[in-house]
Amino acid sequence: MIDYDLIKRPLITEKTNIQKEVSNQLTFEVDRRANRIEIKRAIEQMFKVNVMSVRTMQVKGKRKRRGRIEGKRRDWKKAIVTLKPGERIEFFEGV
Repeated sequence: MIDYDLIKRPLITEKTNIQKEVSNQLTFEVDRRANRIEIKRAIEQMFKVNVMSVRTMQVKGKRKRRGRIEGKRRDWKKAIVTLKPGERIEFFEGV
């Protein structure tokens, strides 16, 4: 069984594109309760690739103001997935 809810979306920025080309790493926003083993299993099953390592970090939401009203963006979790040499995900090839 694949838990598709763990992986929320890929993060596509200039920095992540450089990471993808240079060191074969992909970056995803993941569920805050997910651990490295669950993330690795979900990526391997969803994209049919071999994952070498997973690094995770908690990203704190920024404080934002609109006039006198102050709010806060939500906190989220980021996962940097390193694929084994020779592995690719076609989803990212056109980016």
